[in-house]
Amino acid sequence: MERVKLSITGLSYSQTQSGAYALVLSELDGQRRLPIIIGGAEAQSIAIALEKDVVPPRPLTHDLFKSFADTYGITVMEVVIHTLEDGVFHAHLVCAKDGVESVLDTRTSDAIALAIRFGCPIFTYEHILQKAGIILEEDDEEKKEKEKLRTPSNPEPEVSESPSEPKNPFSRYSSKTLENMLKKAVGDEDYEKAARIRDELDRREEKK
Repeated sequence: MERVKLSITGLSYSQTQSGAYALVLSELDGQRRLPIIIGGAEAQSIAIALEKDVVPPRPLTHDLFKSFADTYGITVMEVVIHTLEDGVFHAHLVCAKDGVESVLDTRTSDAIALAIRFGCPIFTYEHILQKAGIILEEDDEEKKEKEKLRTPSNPEPEVSESPSEPKNPFSRYSSKTLENMLKKAVGDEDYEKAARIRDELDRREEKK
């Protein structure tokens, strides 16, 4: 079966399941994207691994796995998302020790969290992309809507019309305050909050 190499495109709140997140993978040589719904804990672990500036005071479970594997000379060579059944993706880790390869069954979210830490490639099969892959065609429309929101008549698009329910509660703070909040969130091990604060700081940096 033809394999397709994937990269991590983004991580966002799921619009369909409360408390869940959408991990988006993209094929390297194409436009298809593979959205995977994952839990909050796994999303935090992936976000921490992607965000190099956020260092947890204690190792997360996937960090412990990486340290354990390094100690005993085990390497994760690649991650393969091999099956899609009833809307659930299944993956395995291809590991190696002393030249001997082993295949371990794993949840896809755990596999991605480990792939980031080991720096190994992520693959899936063409038939899975054909079945579950999507091509986002609304990018131009989204850009137009964002441009409308940036007009002087509505200078704060991140905040909803109701002050009590802001879409982005961090947009009202200064960058210096956000940096202090980020340090506190990391210290409290509130990685979901830390990731959202970091996203706001990154957005401001991109606008400079």
